[in-house]
Amino acid sequence: MEIKILGTGCKNCVTLDRIAHEVIAELGIQANFEKVEDYASIAAYGVMSTPALVVDGKVVLSGRVPTPRHLKEILLENIPA
Repeated sequence: MEIKILGTGCKNCVTLDRIAHEVIAELGIQANFEKVEDYASIAAYGVMSTPALVVDGKVVLSGRVPTPRHLKEILLENIPA
């Protein structure tokens, strides 16, 4: 699973990154993480509000920090078959 955290390094972006790492570890999923902080790269995903979460090339969350429980649901829905 490829996970990208889109954001410029603000407090919410850092929080999303931390929660994502915690949830992935809890689920025991293998994932590669990447932080995308460049405005042009973020805009290329069509994201207008950060932080955002991209799973395997698909934007699954934008503009807010989810609870760990909600993020777990999002990630489970996007696990490749």
